[in-house]
Amino acid sequence: MKHEKTYYNETFDSEYGPVVIEGPLSSQELSQFTFDKGLIAFRPYEKQFEAVKSIADFEEGRIIIARHNENIVGYVTFLHPDPLERWSEGQMEDLIELGAIEVIPQFRGYRIGSRLLKISMMDEFMENYITISTEYYWHWDLKGTGLNIWDYRRVMEKMMASGGLTPSPTDDPEIISHPANCLMVRIGKNVPKESVEQFDILRFLTRHQYRQSRR
Repeated sequence: MKHEKTYYNETFDSEYGPVVIEGPLSSQELSQFTFDKGLIAFRPYEKQFEAVKSIADFEEGRIIIARHNENIVGYVTFLHPDPLERWSEGQMEDLIELGAIEVIPQFRGYRIGSRLLKISMMDEFMENYITISTEYYWHWDLKGTGLNIWDYRRVMEKMMASGGLTPSPTDDPEIISHPANCLMVRIGKNVPKESVEQFDILRFLTRHQYRQSRR
């Protein structure tokens, strides 16, 4: 598959001034900006910026950012699933994962997460993918938001819905280890039936492997 990427953007006003949502951007384009020191949900901000730029250089990698002036205050990443996850076992070219989404506390309340996803899905090529997001409650900023697990999940589901992702059942051990965890899925309108069937096997891989062992 040739992974095509088309740039989109929007600008909205905040109390701090205009905020630009744009992408996908290359690592070279990202390097023109600073990466806010508050973007530390996954690792120290300097290392996270390097990780984000490396994803941008993947053939399928997509980085959409929110920036205030020249400072990146939020981002979302898309790439093929991690080789250590079950979702990579089918080696599906048309399966892409929302790997991370993050917005600094100062700019929360402007629906930036939803705006990032909305811009992401404006690219018609996203209709060629099954897009997934694995949501684990231990990654959620419960302390920073003051929300309990279930309120946070409702907020997360609403945000993901702006990108067309909805909860989908699975028997993945990590996801079913807690009822708040979930798999979010969006199936593009151009995804062939064969890919959907292959993805269904991945969703219920434990069950599938058990059935295979019984034959």
